[in-house]
Amino acid sequence: MNHREHREHGEINKRIPDNQLSGKVIGAAIEVHRALGPGLLESAYQACLKHEFHLQQIAFEEEKPLSIDYKNHQVDCAYRLDFVIEDCLILELKAVEKVLPIHQAQILTYMKLTGYRLGLLINFNVLALKNGIQRFAI
Repeated sequence: MNHREHREHGEINKRIPDNQLSGKVIGAAIEVHRALGPGLLESAYQACLKHEFHLQQIAFEEEKPLSIDYKNHQVDCAYRLDFVIEDCLILELKAVEKVLPIHQAQILTYMKLTGYRLGLLINFNVLALKNGIQRFAI
């Protein structure tokens, strides 16, 4: 059963409020950015953020596969969500010079396909991480 089916059947467990959860995730990302700074590959930030989530006891799934339902046909496309946090928030990481509209479209599409209503797009390649954080809600 996918996330959308769980929500439709009212089986989602109690969870912390969206703002509090996104705040915890952003706090963990800031901790990683403070330690490493900008200029590394996305994979380095992802590995360190995974460790930080463990330290802060934030539940997550990493590299969660995303298949597409196209006209009642399941298509496995090898898309992977960087992180799904607490089964309700998609976290996509970047380490790019500039976040482009295609990056924003990517996370919005992931949210639409999965049924998750909250997403964070974090670009670590900035001097102050607050300038690399975008929050999405649908």
